[in-house]
Amino acid sequence: MDALRLPDGPLGVLCVGAHPDDVEIGCGGTLLRLAERAGLELTVAVLTGTPHRVVESVGALQEISPAVKTHFAGLPDGRLPTHWEAAKDFLEDVTRYCRPQLVLTHRVDDAHQDHRTLGVMVTTVWRDALVLHFEIPKWDGDLSAPTHYVGLTAEQARRKVDLLDRHFPSQHPHDWWDEEVFLGLMRLRGMECRQPYAEAFHVAKALVEV
Repeated sequence: MDALRLPDGPLGVLCVGAHPDDVEIGCGGTLLRLAERAGLELTVAVLTGTPHRVVESVGALQEISPAVKTHFAGLPDGRLPTHWEAAKDFLEDVTRYCRPQLVLTHRVDDAHQDHRTLGVMVTTVWRDALVLHFEIPKWDGDLSAPTHYVGLTAEQARRKVDLLDRHFPSQHPHDWWDEEVFLGLMRLRGMECRQPYAEAFHVAKALVEV
């Protein structure tokens, strides 16, 4: 399996999530790995979230990258399709000060209505960046075959799980929120790309320079 590599040097990365824990679940391990390289410029934009959940997310993101820039729209959870215009305006506003080379966001076919709304919307706002669509395990069972992987060490995978556990106590009551779910999915994706662990992504369009 040949590896596709991001450019060396400073890298502008934007993560767009529907809810305050989506980015950390979907690509937290990838961000931990990116944070190990010099010159990471990380911006995170989240569309929903109560003040308490915003605090949880900011704490997790700052642990990953202390210089992270965060933006929260505060739109209603579970209602993004009916707040399409406000969501689009929020993302368009982010473009004024964020021109990333890499964008990480939801899948366009995610079963959650907020997730898939953003998955489609993001690609209409950032047209000149590489967009990786992450996956989030859920009751709906909507996981499908990914196109790209980011390999993780066992230490990175376990650090991600520890970060989720410590920073998001509000999510502990959910029956799907546990170490086995998160580690199990990363281990499965790692097996698929011959890595100890991995996070998987879907890419609809990419320019290959030869």
